[in-house]
Amino acid sequence: MPYEPYDAFLLISFGGPEAEDEVIPFLENVTRGRNIPRERLAEVGQHYYLYGGVSPINQQCRDLIAAVRADFAEHGVDLPVYWGNRFWAPMLADTVAQMAKDGVRRVVAMATSAYSNYSSHRAYLDDIAAAREAVGPTAPEIELIRPFYDHPGFVEPLVEHTRAALDRLPDQERAGAHLLFSAHSIPTAMAAASGPPGHTFGPGGAYVAQLGEVARLVTERLGEDHPYELVYQSRSGPPSQPWLEPDVNDRLTELAGEGVRAVVVVPHGFVSDHMEVKYDLDNEARQTAADLGLHFERALSPGTHPRFVAMVRELVAERAAGAEPVRLGSLPADQECAPGCCAQR
Repeated sequence: MPYEPYDAFLLISFGGPEAEDEVIPFLENVTRGRNIPRERLAEVGQHYYLYGGVSPINQQCRDLIAAVRADFAEHGVDLPVYWGNRFWAPMLADTVAQMAKDGVRRVVAMATSAYSNYSSHRAYLDDIAAAREAVGPTAPEIELIRPFYDHPGFVEPLVEHTRAALDRLPDQERAGAHLLFSAHSIPTAMAAASGPPGHTFGPGGAYVAQLGEVARLVTERLGEDHPYELVYQSRSGPPSQPWLEPDVNDRLTELAGEGVRAVVVVPHGFVSDHMEVKYDLDNEARQTAADLGLHFERALSPGTHPRFVAMVRELVAERAAGAEPVRLGSLPADQECAPGCCAQR
């Protein structure tokens, strides 16, 4: 059946290089206008060169798209699926141009980011507007699905993957394991400006509140008594600029000093195991834990878990019908990112 009023679904993601000679041009796209020294780009580029210059994110998007198409077909959702990236091919503006050529007029889009802040929500809206402007008057209307951090289809896969990571610990260490819920650090000023205007979330804004809500929801659903807390990763700003803390490596060091013997890191700030999960957690944090003598396991992100794939269809239906959002949490939420929401700062 058609999901009126839409005639296409669009997945929007970050994008990433798929060859060594694409790494620096990709990083230049990401950092354009921010005056990042080239030596810093070369330093970050080394993360990609460890994997042959290939970021996992594009293939993860292809896998998700294949799963969504199969799920749409199984459930009678008659929407073609398109894909556009913010910083690397397929570029969003090119995809919008192709949709216009195909006669698409109204699109429901989902970003591969679950939370409210400038980088994970407002920037996608800005890039949609820029892509439509580049295409011109034939560009389709594009509506972005709400942040979905507390949707059951996001939380339930995290619960399953966290339980599996706990099961991989030695039996004698599982009961005392600490859960570290890890997300991308952002400047504290950006975090404070995140979320819908008119709501009070505390000094960390909606972003930190939402991250804490998901950590709580996942831990409660495990049905086990594990200490848990938020940590952050992938900081890229100058030392003089305050960013969200603690860094995952710093916290691992502190926990080891406190006598903790085992940790499970849950990358709940991400929807798939892309480069920042693979490098910052699977390489750096794992090595930190090994140096400290900590037992370390990392839970998978939602990826293409069947419940996450089904969530995509459910969010499309919710948007098409103007239905009440399905949510597990209790934080304030708006369907639309209102003016003044999620400022960059």
